[in-house]
Amino acid sequence: MLLFELNIAPGDTLLTADLEEKLEENRRRLFNLRLFHEVGYTYTCREGLVSVTYTMQERWYLYPIPIFDLADRNFNAWLERRDWDRVDYGINLIRRNFRGRNEEVRIRLQQGFNKRLEFTYRVPYVSRAHKLGMDFGIADYRSRAIDYRTLNNRQRFFVQESGVPIQRTLLTTGLTHRQSVQRQEGLRLTYVQEQVADTVLALNPEYYTADKQDRQYLRLELAKVINLRNSFVYPLTGSYFEAIVAQTFFLNGNGAPITTLRAKYVDYHHLSGKYYYFVGGEAQARFSKQYAYADNVALGFRSLVRGYELQVVGGQHFGLFKQGLTRELFQHEGVHLKFIKSPKFNKVPLALYANVFTDAGYVIDEEFEKGNPLANRFLAGIGAGLHLVTFYDFVFRAEYTVNREKTGGFYLSGRFPF
Repeated sequence: MLLFELNIAPGDTLLTADLEEKLEENRRRLFNLRLFHEVGYTYTCREGLVSVTYTMQERWYLYPIPIFDLADRNFNAWLERRDWDRVDYGINLIRRNFRGRNEEVRIRLQQGFNKRLEFTYRVPYVSRAHKLGMDFGIADYRSRAIDYRTLNNRQRFFVQESGVPIQRTLLTTGLTHRQSVQRQEGLRLTYVQEQVADTVLALNPEYYTADKQDRQYLRLELAKVINLRNSFVYPLTGSYFEAIVAQTFFLNGNGAPITTLRAKYVDYHHLSGKYYYFVGGEAQARFSKQYAYADNVALGFRSLVRGYELQVVGGQHFGLFKQGLTRELFQHEGVHLKFIKSPKFNKVPLALYANVFTDAGYVIDEEFEKGNPLANRFLAGIGAGLHLVTFYDFVFRAEYTVNREKTGGFYLSGRFPF
């Protein structure tokens, strides 16, 4: 199956000057499947014929991951409250490389402040040409709290002691056309049914667009991804492009159709020595005849200007710019743990980077901007931090940021910034 991931095949003709670059490119393709801890290659050349051997150290594919999550958007938002009731716990069962075909099965059993029950199944190849894949998922979500309004760019929560103020059921299926691990297109259809308590509508009559406690909708989404980064976990060189066009249709009259356009592009450059630079932008445009508060999402969730981790900025459209200078401080291919016998666990890679950065963004909100001064205003942040990259794609960021309002803060995160 791995041969289909390569862009070279037996019988191909290559220039000698291009051989090493081509073999390294394909090594990265295999590594970015996230099936292996290490991927290496050797080759021999005799009478103009090249024989190539790729070697891999497999990961452990079946493992339970304990869930201990904070019920807020990020660690600092939780730390502001320090409420230990706002904690989720449970187990996430993952089976990667199912049947040896890079299929993936996930089961999430979560209790605590937010209850989740999820099942997903992904098949990367369903056609003989190994270009078409599909996935299926079902999820049930219930929470003890709901953010019913945003004032001063802070979420206001309603907590219901008995019962839940919001519950959501989701069914989703998607088709993926894979040119390679780096270039993919996808078509996804999602059905959502959600219901809120009557108290939520009393607190905010604009939470939905009609005076109903429930709504059902279909979301059709077309996406294109070109991921040419050297690493999908912590990229230092290459580029990333993503574009999404989505249409939401409400089935019970509780909402007007929504068209969403979203795009993202980032360039990563090696400057010299151990120095790297990245620059990129992201933008969203959302169009509808009528907007509900529940759909008024812009910055502060998946996308944000660093320095505003404690705030959310709702809106219909936004633009985001990020740049950063990275210096590699330490990199070790693997610390060997002699007391662990399994090669899937006894070698822990470690890399540490220093990073300085600037972020900027702007949100256009023509519906719910009253009482939220960060909407329709230029946002900016500047800061520095340390990034740790280690075992099984784990990224840990510790950063100090000062925003345009001259408010500084120390923020923690567990994913790559852009």
